[in-house]
Amino acid sequence: MKTSIYIFIIALAIVFPANAQDKQMPPEGGEPKGFTLPEKEVVTYDNGLKLVLVPYGSIPKATINFTLKTGNINEAEDEVWLADLLADLMEEGTTADYSVKDSLAGMGGNINIGVGTHTTSLNTSVLSEFAPQAINVLSDILVNPKLPQSELDRLKKDMNRNITVSLSRPGAQARKDFFAEIYPNHPYGRLYPTTEMVDSYTLEDVKNFYENNFGAQRTTVYVVGQFDSEAVKETVKNQLSSWKKGPEANYPLAQPQSDGMVKIIDRPGAPQSTIYYGLPVPDPSSEDYIPMDVMNSLLGGSFGSRITSNIREDKGYTYSPGSALYANYKTGLWYESADVTTEFTGASLDEIKKEIVRLQNEAPGKEELKGIQNYESGIYVLQNSTPGGIISQLNFLDVHNLPESFLVNKVKNINAVTPEQVQEMAKKYIQPENMTLIVVRDKEKIKDQVTETIDKPVENKE
Repeated sequence: MKTSIYIFIIALAIVFPANAQDKQMPPEGGEPKGFTLPEKEVVTYDNGLKLVLVPYGSIPKATINFTLKTGNINEAEDEVWLADLLADLMEEGTTADYSVKDSLAGMGGNINIGVGTHTTSLNTSVLSEFAPQAINVLSDILVNPKLPQSELDRLKKDMNRNITVSLSRPGAQARKDFFAEIYPNHPYGRLYPTTEMVDSYTLEDVKNFYENNFGAQRTTVYVVGQFDSEAVKETVKNQLSSWKKGPEANYPLAQPQSDGMVKIIDRPGAPQSTIYYGLPVPDPSSEDYIPMDVMNSLLGGSFGSRITSNIREDKGYTYSPGSALYANYKTGLWYESADVTTEFTGASLDEIKKEIVRLQNEAPGKEELKGIQNYESGIYVLQNSTPGGIISQLNFLDVHNLPESFLVNKVKNINAVTPEQVQEMAKKYIQPENMTLIVVRDKEKIKDQVTETIDKPVENKE
């Protein structure tokens, strides 16, 4: 039988030769499809807590997310990562005598408490019928965290180990100093604590951060997937509607700066130079944000971008360059980062500058721009195809005080960007003379390269 099949396949190959198939052109891609925000129900309680219900998909699971509008942004100068330490302690359970992890495991889920710049979140995903019980557990963790003294030293040691390992990497070093230069005297510029700072934290410090920053007014409960909405609403009402109101959300405004400062962080023997090169740009509330996003993707933010094609594909200076449009509250950042071969540090910076200037002087072609727009549209829709993605987008709106139209119209707005707008964004915002440059490398090997390329004084850091 197998012999007969092989003979049949060979016959087909003779009748339809490969070169005939090669002449067939692939079909043209369709128009990018927009994102449709699923129908949702929002319930707001007297204490300020908000419940968002989004029936979604056909898989019998519910994703439950408690998001609080507090995080590293609410830490004082001597409290860096105190919010993270609180989250680690919260994962140790509640004042009630049961295992949180075992309880959620029996529902098909687990517990994950994460801290970001603007938010702290408690997450789980369970089988649909267990959604109310899972909300009970997460509510207990939120309202009645155990915060055991017995685990504090262990968690601080783990934290210090993570700090030491992270800062042994040149990328983390460069990022740390880059953000510190752009955001002086603000939590955005304090990415890592010292180990001495972590050692100083007491359980009283952790509890004070909880009392000062946790409460119903800052909390939104998201439930996305398949679930009994009436049972969920009743559970949230019973568990959280009488929780303390707490403080209103408070994100201290930053005053970013960038005046063309150049700093080399000495790292003797490092095989590459790690570069962070950028400056402040508009935040998501600006009408220029979507055109900036498209400009970023074309200039350095996608694998087919100009900077990537130049210094990776054409020159071979680096393997993984990339630019980012970074959204903070009422402020944003654009930066290019790369690990480049030492001898081509200056040449890499020169090519990055050349691509910026080229885009400032000449608008991209329509075909090039269309490829970037299709890429951006597709990535955006894919990001919203899961319960977690939907929660992330809704939370993005909440943090940045944006209307739902920002999400619904994003694909349309991406594809409405013109070549002239892309050029204008580069001219308006990406000025190399104002960009902050951080380089981690053996300073004796690259100092002259950097000085010649940037034509500015260089600050050295041991």
